[in-house]
Amino acid sequence: MVWRCFLNLSVRYFFSNGKMRRRWHNWKNGAKKFWDFMRTHDSVSILIFNTSRQCFVVVKQFRPAVYMCEVERQHPELFQNQDKESFSRLEDPLPAAVGVTYELCAGIVDKPHLSLEEIACEEILEECGYRVPVTNLRKISSYRSGVGVTGSRQTLFYAEVTDQMRTSEGGGQPEEGELIEVVEIPLEDSMKFAYDETFPKTMGVIFSFTWFQNNIAPQLPNK
Repeated sequence: MVWRCFLNLSVRYFFSNGKMRRRWHNWKNGAKKFWDFMRTHDSVSILIFNTSRQCFVVVKQFRPAVYMCEVERQHPELFQNQDKESFSRLEDPLPAAVGVTYELCAGIVDKPHLSLEEIACEEILEECGYRVPVTNLRKISSYRSGVGVTGSRQTLFYAEVTDQMRTSEGGGQPEEGELIEVVEIPLEDSMKFAYDETFPKTMGVIFSFTWFQNNIAPQLPNK
Protein backbone atom coordinates (compact mmCIF):
# COMPACT_ATOMS: atom_id res chain seq x y z
CA MET A 1 0.00 0.00 0.00
CA VAL A 2 1.32 3.42 -0.96
CA TRP A 3 0.60 6.17 1.59
CA ARG A 4 0.49 9.53 -0.10
CA CYS A 5 0.58 12.85 1.69
CA PHE A 6 -2.54 14.08 3.47
CA LEU A 7 -4.40 16.90 1.73
CA ASN A 8 -6.68 19.48 3.38
CA LEU A 9 -6.16 17.99 6.83
CA SER A 10 -8.44 19.48 9.49
CA VAL A 11 -9.56 18.60 13.00
CA ARG A 12 -13.00 19.48 14.33
CA TYR A 13 -14.28 19.29 17.88
CA PHE A 14 -17.72 17.97 18.70
CA PHE A 15 -19.73 16.63 21.61
CA SER A 16 -21.02 13.06 21.66
CA ASN A 17 -22.87 11.67 24.68
CA GLY A 18 -21.67 14.61 26.71
CA LYS A 19 -17.96 14.06 25.94
CA MET A 20 -15.62 16.19 23.90
CA ARG A 21 -14.34 14.26 20.90
CA ARG A 22 -12.28 15.16 17.86
CA ARG A 23 -12.87 14.29 14.23
CA TRP A 24 -10.06 14.14 11.69
CA HIS A 25 -10.97 15.12 8.11
CA ASN A 26 -8.66 14.67 5.15
CA TRP A 27 -8.20 13.31 1.66
CA LYS A 28 -6.13 10.10 1.58
CA ASN A 29 -5.24 8.12 -1.53
CA GLY A 30 -7.85 10.05 -3.51
CA ALA A 31 -10.75 9.46 -1.10
CA LYS A 32 -12.27 11.66 1.59
CA LYS A 33 -11.80 10.13 5.04
CA PHE A 34 -12.78 10.96 8.59
CA TRP A 35 -11.94 9.35 11.89
CA ASP A 36 -13.19 10.09 15.41
CA PHE A 37 -10.63 10.06 18.19
CA MET A 38 -10.12 11.27 21.74
CA ARG A 39 -7.08 12.81 23.38
CA THR A 40 -6.06 11.08 26.58
CA HIS A 41 -3.05 11.28 28.87
CA ASP A 42 0.03 9.22 28.19
CA SER A 43 0.72 6.66 30.90
CA VAL A 44 3.29 4.53 32.70
CA SER A 45 3.08 0.92 33.82
CA ILE A 46 5.44 -1.09 35.98
CA LEU A 47 6.32 -4.77 36.14
CA ILE A 48 7.07 -5.31 39.84
CA PHE A 49 9.04 -8.35 41.03
CA ASN A 50 9.39 -9.05 44.75
CA THR A 51 12.76 -10.73 45.21
CA SER A 52 11.99 -11.65 48.83
CA ARG A 53 8.97 -13.72 47.83
CA GLN A 54 10.01 -14.52 44.24
CA CYS A 55 6.68 -13.27 42.93
CA PHE A 56 5.20 -10.63 40.68
CA VAL A 57 3.07 -7.89 42.20
CA VAL A 58 0.05 -6.96 40.09
CA VAL A 59 -3.22 -5.21 40.79
CA LYS A 60 -6.79 -6.36 40.46
CA GLN A 61 -9.61 -3.86 39.97
CA PHE A 62 -13.10 -3.37 38.60
CA ARG A 63 -13.30 -1.76 35.16
CA PRO A 64 -16.74 -0.39 34.18
CA ALA A 65 -15.90 -0.56 30.47
CA VAL A 66 -15.00 -4.25 30.75
CA TYR A 67 -18.20 -4.89 32.69
CA MET A 68 -20.39 -3.16 30.10
CA CYS A 69 -18.72 -5.00 27.22
CA GLU A 70 -19.59 -8.26 28.94
CA VAL A 71 -23.16 -7.08 29.53
CA GLU A 72 -23.49 -6.26 25.83
CA ARG A 73 -22.02 -9.62 24.85
CA GLN A 74 -24.50 -11.54 27.01
CA HIS A 75 -27.50 -9.20 26.60
CA PRO A 76 -27.22 -7.47 23.20
CA GLU A 77 -30.92 -6.60 23.28
CA LEU A 78 -30.23 -3.94 25.92
CA PHE A 79 -28.26 -1.87 23.42
CA GLN A 80 -30.70 -1.97 20.54
CA ASN A 81 -32.17 1.41 21.58
CA GLN A 82 -28.85 3.13 22.22
CA ASP A 83 -29.70 6.03 19.88
CA LYS A 84 -32.97 6.74 21.64
CA GLU A 85 -33.61 8.71 24.79
CA SER A 86 -35.05 5.73 26.66
CA PHE A 87 -32.76 3.55 28.75
CA SER A 88 -32.90 -0.22 29.12
CA ARG A 89 -32.54 -1.83 32.52
CA LEU A 90 -31.07 -5.25 33.22
CA GLU A 91 -33.42 -6.94 35.67
CA ASP A 92 -30.82 -9.51 36.76
CA PRO A 93 -27.45 -7.71 36.67
CA LEU A 94 -24.29 -9.67 36.04
CA PRO A 95 -21.96 -10.10 39.02
CA ALA A 96 -19.35 -7.39 39.40
CA ALA A 97 -16.65 -10.04 38.99
CA VAL A 98 -17.12 -10.04 35.20
CA GLY A 99 -15.67 -6.53 35.16
CA VAL A 100 -12.58 -7.31 37.23
CA THR A 101 -9.18 -7.52 35.52
CA TYR A 102 -5.59 -8.27 36.51
CA GLU A 103 -3.23 -5.50 35.46
CA LEU A 104 0.23 -4.11 35.97
CA CYS A 105 0.58 -1.21 38.37
CA ALA A 106 0.01 1.84 36.19
CA GLY A 107 -1.01 5.48 36.10
CA ILE A 108 -1.52 8.43 33.80
CA VAL A 109 1.10 11.07 33.08
CA ASP A 110 -0.64 14.19 34.37
CA LYS A 111 2.11 15.91 36.38
CA PRO A 112 4.31 18.00 34.06
CA HIS A 113 6.81 18.76 36.83
CA LEU A 114 7.60 15.06 37.38
CA SER A 115 9.59 12.69 35.19
CA LEU A 116 8.09 9.43 33.96
CA GLU A 117 10.23 7.59 36.49
CA GLU A 118 8.99 9.76 39.36
CA ILE A 119 5.36 9.22 38.32
CA ALA A 120 5.98 5.47 38.14
CA CYS A 121 7.43 5.45 41.67
CA GLU A 122 4.40 7.37 42.95
CA GLU A 123 2.06 4.82 41.39
CA ILE A 124 3.97 1.90 42.90
CA LEU A 125 3.61 3.46 46.35
CA GLU A 126 -0.07 4.40 45.95
CA GLU A 127 -1.27 1.18 44.38
CA CYS A 128 1.05 -1.48 45.82
CA GLY A 129 2.59 0.10 48.92
CA TYR A 130 6.28 -0.19 47.98
CA ARG A 131 8.62 2.78 48.27
CA VAL A 132 10.96 2.46 45.28
CA PRO A 133 13.83 4.85 44.49
CA VAL A 134 13.84 6.26 40.98
CA THR A 135 17.27 4.71 40.44
CA ASN A 136 15.78 1.23 40.92
CA LEU A 137 13.62 1.53 37.80
CA ARG A 138 14.64 -0.02 34.50
CA LYS A 139 12.89 1.14 31.36
CA ILE A 140 11.68 -1.74 29.20
CA SER A 141 10.09 0.16 26.31
CA SER A 142 7.60 2.80 25.19
CA TYR A 143 4.79 1.95 22.79
CA ARG A 144 1.42 3.15 21.53
CA SER A 145 -1.81 2.02 23.16
CA GLY A 146 -5.41 2.52 22.06
CA VAL A 147 -4.18 3.10 18.51
CA GLY A 148 -7.71 3.07 17.05
CA VAL A 149 -9.15 5.68 19.42
CA THR A 150 -6.53 7.54 21.47
CA GLY A 151 -3.04 6.85 20.11
CA SER A 152 -1.53 7.60 23.52
CA ARG A 153 1.95 6.48 24.53
CA GLN A 154 2.67 4.15 27.45
CA THR A 155 6.10 3.59 28.96
CA LEU A 156 6.79 0.28 30.70
CA PHE A 157 9.28 0.00 33.55
CA TYR A 158 10.68 -2.90 35.57
CA ALA A 159 11.22 -2.62 39.33
CA GLU A 160 12.55 -5.08 41.87
CA VAL A 161 11.28 -4.74 45.43
CA THR A 162 11.75 -6.49 48.76
CA ASP A 163 9.45 -7.01 51.72
CA GLN A 164 11.43 -4.34 53.59
CA MET A 165 10.46 -1.76 50.97
CA ARG A 166 6.74 -2.13 51.63
CA THR A 167 5.51 0.74 53.77
CA SER A 168 1.73 0.42 53.31
CA GLU A 169 -0.98 -1.88 51.99
CA GLY A 170 -1.41 0.16 48.81
CA GLY A 171 -4.85 -0.03 47.26
CA GLY A 172 -4.85 3.25 45.35
CA GLN A 173 -6.72 6.41 46.30
CA PRO A 174 -10.37 5.78 47.25
CA GLU A 175 -11.13 9.50 47.01
CA GLU A 176 -10.36 9.23 43.29
CA GLY A 177 -12.63 6.23 42.87
CA GLU A 178 -9.82 3.67 42.99
CA LEU A 179 -10.52 0.33 44.64
CA ILE A 180 -7.43 -1.79 44.04
CA GLU A 181 -6.50 -5.22 45.36
CA VAL A 182 -2.81 -6.12 45.36
CA VAL A 183 -2.18 -9.66 44.09
CA GLU A 184 1.02 -11.71 44.15
CA ILE A 185 1.73 -14.17 41.33
CA PRO A 186 4.48 -16.71 42.18
CA LEU A 187 7.27 -16.78 39.62
CA GLU A 188 6.86 -20.50 38.99
CA ASP A 189 3.18 -19.99 38.14
CA SER A 190 3.55 -16.79 36.14
CA MET A 191 3.52 -18.13 32.57
CA LYS A 192 0.63 -20.46 33.30
CA PHE A 193 -1.24 -17.50 34.75
CA ALA A 194 -0.35 -15.29 31.78
CA TYR A 195 -2.06 -17.58 29.28
CA ASP A 196 -4.94 -18.77 31.47
CA GLU A 197 -7.98 -17.02 29.98
CA THR A 198 -10.05 -17.67 33.10
CA PHE A 199 -8.09 -14.81 34.67
CA PRO A 200 -9.01 -11.65 32.69
CA LYS A 201 -5.91 -9.57 32.20
CA THR A 202 -4.34 -6.88 30.07
CA MET A 203 -1.84 -7.58 27.31
CA GLY A 204 0.74 -5.75 29.40
CA VAL A 205 0.73 -8.58 31.93
CA ILE A 206 1.36 -11.23 29.28
CA PHE A 207 4.06 -9.22 27.52
CA SER A 208 5.92 -8.22 30.68
CA PHE A 209 5.92 -11.74 32.14
CA THR A 210 7.35 -13.02 28.85
CA TRP A 211 9.94 -10.22 28.84
CA PHE A 212 10.98 -11.24 32.36
CA GLN A 213 11.46 -14.86 31.32
CA ASN A 214 13.69 -13.78 28.44
CA ASN A 215 15.69 -11.04 30.16
CA ILE A 216 15.70 -11.51 33.94
CA ALA A 217 14.97 -15.17 34.72
CA PRO A 218 18.18 -16.50 33.10
CA GLN A 219 20.19 -14.33 35.52
CA LEU A 220 18.44 -15.57 38.67
CA PRO A 221 20.40 -17.95 40.91
CA ASN A 222 19.40 -21.58 40.55
CA LYS A 223 17.63 -23.01 43.56
